[in-house]
Amino acid sequence: MKIAVLGGTGLIGSQVVTILRAQGHEATPLSPSTGVDLLTGEGLDTGLKGADVVLDLTNSPSFDETSADFFRATTGNLLAAAGREDVGHVVVLSIVGVDQVPDVAYYRAKTLQEELVAAGPAPYSIVRATQFFEFVDAILSWTADGDTVRLPATPVQPMASADVARAVAGVAVGAPLRGVRNVAGPEVFGLDELGRVALAAKGDPRAVVVDPIAGVFGAVPGDVLTAPEGAVLVTTTYRQWLSSR
Repeated sequence: MKIAVLGGTGLIGSQVVTILRAQGHEATPLSPSTGVDLLTGEGLDTGLKGADVVLDLTNSPSFDETSADFFRATTGNLLAAAGREDVGHVVVLSIVGVDQVPDVAYYRAKTLQEELVAAGPAPYSIVRATQFFEFVDAILSWTADGDTVRLPATPVQPMASADVARAVAGVAVGAPLRGVRNVAGPEVFGLDELGRVALAAKGDPRAVVVDPIAGVFGAVPGDVLTAPEGAVLVTTTYRQWLSSR
């Protein structure tokens, strides 16, 4: 199977390419460094020529209101090129609970991306994943203040990027879902609890203070970022991942 991977040199995309090639597929990473720019459409037709499947694993360079413009443009370019090149399956990576967080601009933008793909002419699959273990340190940095880190107790169910990549690769080689597959980690944490585990693992003496409105996750209602009914649960725990680093 010939599979074009937009964002194929990034954290998830590079792992997806490796998995698919190991399975015997012809997986081609596409990015500006390979001459394909999804935002402008440059090189896209050539990159998708002969592809059975195209994966969109790209991300907006910003997480504010401008992210909607990014996903509107890139998704439009992708669907148009996929139609011209007769690509039979479009796969997009999104976020568990993304359509239930209207107060966060980036989540609204990802919801728009999903809606455009679902309304488009190509058979499609949307893989929604929970937050990545690899991003926990960045989340802590957003609300760090001296010797404390302020975090809400928002429930999250994070997972390793390697497990995300395996889930995306599995969907890519299957029949189009024409819907959503949710994948999540094996454990639910309050974000404040997750922060304490992360800091302790590094011997970081900073204290985590619960602040219900701190950072992006302070705008998340209830437990919408945890696995919904029917989600696929992977097995790698956060502590296992930490010990392997």
